[in-house]
Amino acid sequence: MKLGLQISSFTWPGGDAELAATLARVVRTADEVGFDSIWVMDHFFQIRSVGRPEEPMLEGFTALGYAAALTKRARLGLMVGGIHYRQAGLWLKAASTLDVLAGGRSYFGIGAAWNEQESRGLGFPFPELRERFEMLEETLRIVHEAWGAAPDAAPAFEGRRYQASQLLNSPQPLSKPHPPILIGGGGERKTLRLVAQYADACNIFGGPEQLRHKYDVLLEHCERFGRDYATIEKTNLTSVSITPDGAGGSLTPAAFIDRLGGWADAGSMHTIFSVRDAADVSKLELIGRDVIPQVRELGERSPID
Repeated sequence: MKLGLQISSFTWPGGDAELAATLARVVRTADEVGFDSIWVMDHFFQIRSVGRPEEPMLEGFTALGYAAALTKRARLGLMVGGIHYRQAGLWLKAASTLDVLAGGRSYFGIGAAWNEQESRGLGFPFPELRERFEMLEETLRIVHEAWGAAPDAAPAFEGRRYQASQLLNSPQPLSKPHPPILIGGGGERKTLRLVAQYADACNIFGGPEQLRHKYDVLLEHCERFGRDYATIEKTNLTSVSITPDGAGGSLTPAAFIDRLGGWADAGSMHTIFSVRDAADVSKLELIGRDVIPQVRELGERSPID
């Protein structure tokens, strides 16, 4: 089983002036202690489940570009990109740029988005959900076509939401055949169908029973489209408070390993989680020392190396 760190809060000691240095310390530590992936949210206001809207929030692709220069082995991604925040062509170029600058260590995380407050607040158009799903599917088609095309054979694209006369994408990503596409969300009619059609990975939150159910639905979609279910990396999203002794209601490393085992038994191959007070990198070091070595054999082997 793989482990990924989601950095969901930038409300850290030292405030804005120390934010860059703290982020550097967090991502370097996560990379060095063995996290398989590092993620940031694609939000512009802090989300309600984490803090107040006015708390610090970095733009995702910029933060990942910074992390790319500071890390050596972990894959980097958005958990997950909000489709309406960027035009399809910009998604293509930004995702390709990140993969090149990270040396082929990126995920392309994408989803239908949900945060109306930050969208209205910053002036982003916020289409109806049906339209956002149309934008998502066309963007997925566009990146597949552009990532598979030679520079001298860049195709055109004519869709309902996007029209492009020349999908020229140079440089192409270093990840082959392209950065792994991860679609976030557990919607059973549309989201998981898009995973079966276009994605290399899915991301779902919830307990083991919910994961089992969602993965079963994904399997049904795969069978309908003739897709090999085993080629899709199944990931889940959660959060953890961890201390060596379980103080204050936190988990001990052993208790966290047990919880990870439950998700692995449900079919998850890669648990991605935020860590309370991640700016205290001793928590990441604790996970690297007492958790990561113990979970390598949990679950199936991921198809994404």
